Formats: sequence, C-alpha cells, structure tokens
Amino acid sequence: MRALAVAALYFGTFIVIGLGVRLLVRKWMGDVELSNVRKQAGPSPRKRFLLGAWRNED
Repeated sequence: MRALAVAALYFGTFIVIGLGVRLLVRKWMGDVELSNVRKQAGPSPRKRFLLGAWRNED
C-alpha cells in the first residue's frame, strides 16, 4: 500500500504541475494558434529525405 501512495504522490505531482503550466500558457497566449504563426512567418523552403537523398522542397 505504501508503494501505491508513493507512486500517486510522485506521478500526481507531475500531473498537477503539467496542468498548471498548460492553464498558464493558455492564459498568456490567448488565441494564438500555430496556423496564424505560420501565416505570419511565410513560406519556408524545407529539406526532405526521399529515397536515400536529401532534396529541397521549393
């Protein structure tokens, strides 16, 4: 029983900290979404690995 209590305390701490950070980030960031950030950044050339060779995607 003691092992379960220690595990609950150990993992529970990480869960509580993770949820707290998640709520703070949502509060600070507001309505920022990844699609909006990508639109502002513009198109970027990407390197892809295809059939054993690197190629640029233009």
